[in-house]
Amino acid sequence: MENIDIGKKVEKYRKAKGFSVRELARLAEITPSMLSQIERGLANPSIQTIKALAKSLEVPTFSFFIEETNTLDLVVRSNNRKKMVIDNLSYELVSPDFTGNLATAIMNFPPNTASSEKQMEHKGEEVAFVLVGKIKVFLDDEEYILESGDSVKIPAQMKHKWENNFNEHAAILFSVTPPAF
Repeated sequence: MENIDIGKKVEKYRKAKGFSVRELARLAEITPSMLSQIERGLANPSIQTIKALAKSLEVPTFSFFIEETNTLDLVVRSNNRKKMVIDNLSYELVSPDFTGNLATAIMNFPPNTASSEKQMEHKGEEVAFVLVGKIKVFLDDEEYILESGDSVKIPAQMKHKWENNFNEHAAILFSVTPPAF
């Protein structure tokens, strides 16, 4: 909750409504001086004052307690991706992190490698898209060869495995929900 600035939120909602400090203070039954101090972060409002401000601004009381998202934290530059290597495969995280309900990464398969010896399963649903190369995907008892531009959806708990038994590099963009590695 360190990113929560109630005063800034009050000011934002007040300006969106077109209220002056005096108008909102009158509606919320507080002094203009107190409202000014709240907006500048110099005073902490009581719960009663927050409720009065929310009612006057016609916003839910909880809206003052929602953490702000720093949009800079949502951008991942191609040269700044988090990378990890597991056996012969490398993964580049396309999403900023593993928080939230979805993670997206690129799996890089050198020629003649596999994701594992046997088929694996996980609780998350997965969608994968072949960026470059060819790859063999095993889904339960079936196997498919996917080429650049092809995609596959892998339902939760379905046994699956990836295999690049071709002579070229393959890269797979995949998203999984919930994030699992």
